[in-house]
Amino acid sequence: MKRKEIVTSFLFKDGKILLLKRSNKVGTFRGKWAGVSGYIENENSLEAALREIKEETGVDSKYLELLKIGIPFDVNDSINDTTWSINPFLFLFKGDEIIIDWEHDTYEWIYPNEMENYDTVKNLKETLFNLIENADLK
Repeated sequence: MKRKEIVTSFLFKDGKILLLKRSNKVGTFRGKWAGVSGYIENENSLEAALREIKEETGVDSKYLELLKIGIPFDVNDSINDTTWSINPFLFLFKGDEIIIDWEHDTYEWIYPNEMENYDTVKNLKETLFNLIENADLK
Protein backbone atom coordinates (compact mmCIF):
# COMPACT_ATOMS: atom_id res chain seq x y z
CA MET A 1 0.00 0.00 0.00
CA LYS A 2 1.22 3.51 -0.84
CA ARG A 3 1.36 6.08 1.97
CA LYS A 4 0.21 9.66 1.33
CA GLU A 5 0.45 12.53 3.82
CA ILE A 6 -2.56 14.82 3.58
CA VAL A 7 -4.29 17.60 5.47
CA THR A 8 -8.01 17.90 6.15
CA SER A 9 -9.18 21.28 7.40
CA PHE A 10 -12.58 22.39 8.60
CA LEU A 11 -13.69 26.01 8.47
CA PHE A 12 -16.05 26.93 11.31
CA LYS A 13 -18.39 29.93 11.37
CA ASP A 14 -21.62 30.71 13.24
CA GLY A 15 -21.88 27.19 14.62
CA LYS A 16 -21.51 25.57 11.19
CA ILE A 17 -18.71 23.88 9.29
CA LEU A 18 -17.93 24.04 5.59
CA LEU A 19 -18.33 20.87 3.53
CA LEU A 20 -17.15 20.67 -0.08
CA LYS A 21 -18.49 18.20 -2.66
CA ARG A 22 -15.62 16.69 -4.67
CA SER A 23 -16.01 16.99 -8.44
CA ASN A 24 -15.64 14.28 -11.08
CA LYS A 25 -12.35 15.94 -12.12
CA VAL A 26 -10.42 14.83 -9.04
CA GLY A 27 -8.48 11.59 -8.81
CA THR A 28 -10.14 10.11 -5.70
CA PHE A 29 -13.43 10.15 -3.82
CA ARG A 30 -15.44 11.75 -6.64
CA GLY A 31 -18.87 12.96 -5.55
CA LYS A 32 -18.06 12.62 -1.86
CA TRP A 33 -18.35 15.44 0.66
CA ALA A 34 -15.15 16.45 2.47
CA GLY A 35 -13.36 19.17 4.34
CA VAL A 36 -10.64 21.15 2.62
CA SER A 37 -8.10 18.44 1.81
CA GLY A 38 -4.88 17.96 -0.08
CA TYR A 39 -1.37 16.60 -0.15
CA ILE A 40 1.47 17.90 1.98
CA GLU A 41 4.14 19.06 -0.50
CA ASN A 42 7.63 20.05 0.76
CA GLU A 43 6.04 22.01 3.65
CA ASN A 44 4.80 21.41 7.15
CA SER A 45 1.20 20.36 7.70
CA LEU A 46 -0.01 23.82 8.79
CA GLU A 47 1.50 25.42 5.69
CA ALA A 48 -0.20 22.73 3.57
CA ALA A 49 -3.54 23.35 5.29
CA LEU A 50 -3.36 27.11 4.65
CA ARG A 51 -2.28 26.58 1.02
CA GLU A 52 -5.09 24.12 0.34
CA ILE A 53 -7.68 26.44 1.93
CA LYS A 54 -6.50 29.28 -0.32
CA GLU A 55 -6.49 27.08 -3.45
CA GLU A 56 -9.83 25.37 -2.83
CA THR A 57 -11.91 28.16 -1.26
CA GLY A 58 -10.12 31.40 -2.14
CA VAL A 59 -9.83 32.23 1.57
CA ASP A 60 -6.66 34.05 2.60
CA SER A 61 -5.04 33.16 5.94
CA LYS A 62 -5.82 36.65 7.30
CA TYR A 63 -9.48 35.52 7.52
CA LEU A 64 -8.59 32.40 9.53
CA GLU A 65 -7.86 31.74 13.17
CA LEU A 66 -6.39 28.37 14.05
CA LEU A 67 -8.59 26.78 16.72
CA LYS A 68 -7.14 23.29 16.95
CA ILE A 69 -4.61 20.93 15.42
CA GLY A 70 -5.78 17.34 15.65
CA ILE A 71 -3.70 14.24 16.20
CA PRO A 72 -2.67 12.73 12.86
CA PHE A 73 -4.11 9.29 12.09
CA ASP A 74 -4.10 6.74 9.28
CA VAL A 75 -6.98 5.54 7.12
CA ASN A 76 -6.44 2.45 4.99
CA ASP A 77 -8.06 2.65 1.57
CA SER A 78 -8.03 -0.68 -0.26
CA ILE A 79 -9.87 0.78 -3.27
CA ASN A 80 -6.97 3.16 -4.00
CA ASP A 81 -4.30 0.89 -2.44
CA THR A 82 -3.29 3.79 -0.21
CA THR A 83 -2.83 4.55 3.46
CA TRP A 84 -3.88 8.17 3.94
CA SER A 85 -2.03 9.81 6.84
CA ILE A 86 -4.48 12.56 7.79
CA ASN A 87 -3.39 15.74 9.57
CA PRO A 88 -6.58 17.46 10.79
CA PHE A 89 -7.12 21.18 11.45
CA LEU A 90 -9.98 23.36 12.65
CA PHE A 91 -10.08 27.07 11.76
CA LEU A 92 -12.46 29.86 12.66
CA PHE A 93 -13.47 31.55 9.39
CA LYS A 94 -13.74 35.33 9.81
CA GLY A 95 -14.53 36.15 6.20
CA ASP A 96 -17.69 36.16 4.12
CA GLU A 97 -16.93 34.67 0.74
CA ILE A 98 -16.08 31.16 -0.44
CA ILE A 99 -14.98 30.70 -4.07
CA ILE A 100 -14.52 27.00 -4.86
CA ASP A 101 -12.06 25.75 -7.45
CA TRP A 102 -12.36 22.96 -10.06
CA GLU A 103 -11.87 20.26 -7.42
CA HIS A 104 -15.40 20.83 -6.11
CA ASP A 105 -18.90 21.09 -7.54
CA THR A 106 -20.54 22.88 -4.65
CA TYR A 107 -20.29 23.57 -0.93
CA GLU A 108 -22.60 23.85 2.06
CA TRP A 109 -22.39 25.23 5.58
CA ILE A 110 -23.87 22.64 7.91
CA TYR A 111 -24.20 22.04 11.63
CA PRO A 112 -21.79 19.28 12.71
CA ASN A 113 -24.62 16.93 13.71
CA GLU A 114 -25.99 17.10 10.13
CA MET A 115 -22.91 15.40 8.68
CA GLU A 116 -24.54 11.98 8.89
CA ASN A 117 -26.90 13.15 6.11
CA TYR A 118 -23.98 13.49 3.66
CA ASP A 119 -22.05 10.87 1.71
CA THR A 120 -18.58 11.81 2.97
CA VAL A 121 -15.06 10.58 2.54
CA LYS A 122 -14.11 7.87 5.02
CA ASN A 123 -13.80 8.93 8.70
CA LEU A 124 -14.80 12.57 8.08
CA LYS A 125 -17.35 12.73 10.90
CA GLU A 126 -14.94 11.15 13.38
CA THR A 127 -12.21 13.56 12.30
CA LEU A 128 -14.47 16.56 12.87
CA PHE A 129 -15.78 15.42 16.23
CA ASN A 130 -12.26 14.69 17.49
CA LEU A 131 -11.34 18.26 16.55
CA ILE A 132 -14.34 20.05 18.02
CA GLU A 133 -14.16 18.12 21.27
CA ASN A 134 -12.58 20.53 23.79
CA ALA A 135 -12.03 23.22 21.11
CA ASP A 136 -12.78 26.82 21.98
CA LEU A 137 -15.58 27.42 19.48
CA LYS A 138 -16.69 31.02 19.31
